[in-house]
Amino acid sequence: MRTSRAALPILAGIFLGGGCHGSQSKCSQSTLEAILDSIPGTSINYVEEVPQDGAFGDAATNIPFPRNATGLPALCAASFNTKTPGNTSYNFGVFLPTNWNGRFLATGNGGFGGGINWIDMGIFSQYGFATMSTDTGHSSAPTDGKWGLHQPEKLINWGHRAMHGSVTATKQIVQSYYTGAIRFSYYAGCSTGGRQGLREIQLHPDAFDGVVVGAPAWWTTHLQPWTMKQGLTNAPANSPHHIPPPLFRIIADEMTRQCDAQDGLRDGIVSDPDGCSFDFNRLLCAGNKTACLTAAQIDTAERLYSNYLDAKQALVFPGISLGADAAALSAQPSTLGIDFLRYWVHNDSAWDYTAFAYSDVLLSERVDPGAATADDFDLSPFQSRGGKLIHYHGLADNLIPARSSRYFYDRVYRALTPRGIRVGDFYRLFYVPGMEHCMGSAAAPWYIGGGTQSVTGASHSVPGFADPEHDVILAIMAWVEGGAAPDKIVATKFRNDSVFAGVESQRPLCAWPLRAAYLGRGGVKDARNWECVEAGTDRAERGGSGSIFGRLTGESG
Repeated sequence: MRTSRAALPILAGIFLGGGCHGSQSKCSQSTLEAILDSIPGTSINYVEEVPQDGAFGDAATNIPFPRNATGLPALCAASFNTKTPGNTSYNFGVFLPTNWNGRFLATGNGGFGGGINWIDMGIFSQYGFATMSTDTGHSSAPTDGKWGLHQPEKLINWGHRAMHGSVTATKQIVQSYYTGAIRFSYYAGCSTGGRQGLREIQLHPDAFDGVVVGAPAWWTTHLQPWTMKQGLTNAPANSPHHIPPPLFRIIADEMTRQCDAQDGLRDGIVSDPDGCSFDFNRLLCAGNKTACLTAAQIDTAERLYSNYLDAKQALVFPGISLGADAAALSAQPSTLGIDFLRYWVHNDSAWDYTAFAYSDVLLSERVDPGAATADDFDLSPFQSRGGKLIHYHGLADNLIPARSSRYFYDRVYRALTPRGIRVGDFYRLFYVPGMEHCMGSAAAPWYIGGGTQSVTGASHSVPGFADPEHDVILAIMAWVEGGAAPDKIVATKFRNDSVFAGVESQRPLCAWPLRAAYLGRGGVKDARNWECVEAGTDRAERGGSGSIFGRLTGESG
């Protein structure tokens, strides 16, 4: 395992078993029941001792997580239930490793799904964290929102209550179980998991010391109507303007062909989609051209990749980035939009989604089901107590447009900077060129060990590169515990997404507004041949001492 010098103090407490306060003999019903005496309304579902390299989960009944966590460290696994108003409740799971590192980490969910995320809990427990996940109070697939019909209390559980209650209870359980204080508390999640992390620090800024969120579905009241808009733009399937699913790959390939080299290097990765002058007309059928679009289909494609604006040209929701495959939400209206509006906003199972209009967006804003939308941009309470936030998003994300993260960042920046708060001192945004939703890319380095990310052969972290420069979990720890703010995080692409096949390429992800630029020498798949620069900077202007991020933004790096 290769580690950087900066990583050593942290890794010594994680991988070498430092801070162990527990004994597996404590893993019993009686021990946990005694702890719950101080947590009203919460009871034990089950408790089980898991041996080294064991497995745990509830795959047979867990709809969104239908496989168990495997290869676990020795730990105590337990599930709890907490009663909430309206004859509702939520469950949460806890992993208590024998070799505890003195830290707590919570993780999140996906979509509308209700299930305990034992899989990510297992990954993060490998570091030595005591880990937690909640089912948010129901059981469903990520795209199924029918359970929310006339269920306001269940929606509140999903929106924020189950996460906060589970975090609070788990902290008490952890400290009592190990008879020691939690040194630091962390969060890591992607998509809805990203939203959950942001919502928690907005409502409860003292919940976590460090938070890592990927592709957060933070703007719930606008994101779900946007998915509806996407599907209706390409409907009905028998219309002249409809783009069938196979053609979306052709569109994405043409975007890569035109936009790839515009970032200065032709490598199959669109690194600067917003800087690309894309010509949709090159997709037009003419002559003997077969892999092409009609004029009506090109009109549809332009609309799908454009921002959703209201009648006054104000932003409703950003469009997806050039180079992303739009098929996922454009082949037909998604239940992510239909169920949200039908069962949560209108509370009417007979609501006709084909009648969707901008007035539905306005109603969505007024209702804000479950108060889930994470749009409190004043993060100063979290910042003032020393909290740190790492935020990342794949530029090829076709489920949650990457520009929605830029919108969130901008709103935080504009809320805090006039008050003299240096945003870069506690919050940094990283775009991942070529990465799809939360994980995955055919060509680009994307793996940083974030929530929901996994590659074959890795139990956790980035094998061979378990240090804060390559692992986002170790990066947030280094920032919180050592003050080392990340100017960059090096992403890794393993061949066939398998550690056993070896590293294919690595590349730095740069803190916004910087971008990675090739130095012009050496292999392009080696991260050492790249640097983080301001957009538009040529090679002659690069170099100099100090933090590039700090020099550009005027903030300390």
